[in-house]
Amino acid sequence: MPGTVLLLAAAPLGRGRLVDAAGVLPVLAAVAPAVLSGTDTANVVELADPLEPQAVLTRLRAAAAAPGPLTVYLTGQLHLDRRQHQLHLALARTTPATIRYTALPWHWIREELRLRSASDTALVLDLHADTETWRHLGERGLDSGPHTAVYGRVAPPAARRGLAEPAYMKTVATLLRSGHRPPLAALHQQALSRIPEETTGNLLLAHAGGYAPGFPTAAGTPRHPVHGGPAPGAVAAPAPGAVTGDLLPGAVAAGFVPGPPPVAAVPGSRVGGAVPADPHTAISAAVRDGRHGEADGLAARYEQDAVRAHGAGSEQALHWGEVRADLAMFAGDPVRSCRAWLAVAEARLGAGQAVDAPAVEAAVDRAHHQWGRIKDAARARELGPALAQLRLRVPGRRRGALENVQRQLGRLQAAQ
Repeated sequence: MPGTVLLLAAAPLGRGRLVDAAGVLPVLAAVAPAVLSGTDTANVVELADPLEPQAVLTRLRAAAAAPGPLTVYLTGQLHLDRRQHQLHLALARTTPATIRYTALPWHWIREELRLRSASDTALVLDLHADTETWRHLGERGLDSGPHTAVYGRVAPPAARRGLAEPAYMKTVATLLRSGHRPPLAALHQQALSRIPEETTGNLLLAHAGGYAPGFPTAAGTPRHPVHGGPAPGAVAAPAPGAVTGDLLPGAVAAGFVPGPPPVAAVPGSRVGGAVPADPHTAISAAVRDGRHGEADGLAARYEQDAVRAHGAGSEQALHWGEVRADLAMFAGDPVRSCRAWLAVAEARLGAGQAVDAPAVEAAVDRAHHQWGRIKDAARARELGPALAQLRLRVPGRRRGALENVQRQLGRLQAAQ
């Protein structure tokens, strides 16, 4: 099965640019697609200094939905928006005052990849941070989701003026030009060994997915996210003086939105009589094989178990509601997907989450997107008023979203 590769290099134009992100693309483009992917054949999509976050999201969503392994090589810079203090990947038009509207929210990346398995999904990162963002990462780590393998580094603010070099990604590309892609963990270590001075003091990311993030300390030893002691399985930093960001087993820290619960926390769920190591793997396999009913049935069982164990408004139950909404989309049922996303948004708001919370905005945006794909006018008229009411409360990041719903709903009602 062919793989998919997304090459994304982004940084603001002008004074806000910290790193020459796009400068790495010619080196990556010189690597054979099959080597970039680690598969026999691969499709490669390249985005150089994109302008619009929605355009990046569209490409990312298509890559995440493609069958076969996915590798995203991402070079750029991270910033916090001033309102919510959420991480964003800066794009070409991003300025400090417009981060919320012109940059790509980091949680969009996490959300698009959450239904995939870490065995066939990887992020290779060379990121740079400003002072405020670096402080945030030191306190909270970089959450890329529990089901994505992540390798790379985040560099702190440069001590000298001028553009920083994406040295880590260029080294990775140079190694791959040999024509062989070793396991990503080995490739990561080889890259670090070639540029020890460039990565000293960096946040180093090297994990195969499946865990909640540990939080880095100045000494470079991961600490447990709750009680503050050494995290189980903590490893020493691989570069002198480096801060490690390995994902390690542990509970969820305050302010961190958890991914799906471990299977042990959802009693009674079985696949073929045995508890799967990761139910998302079985669900993803069913979707790839076109067994959409089976995938939804499995997710529904986990949702029911989560409701019984934790309550209907719990993150565990809401996660499985979101999974089922996405499964309906993959099955080509926008009515069911829209209705599910509307229910998730209402549940989050009913649980007291803010109207501009990322998870709330994402649910309403996805409901809006699926509503726009409904071809049955009667069904669209049925769901339109509920979406319009939600848009009044949750306008989202795209200007004119409420007006778009109202205008389209008016057309549908006039056509009756």
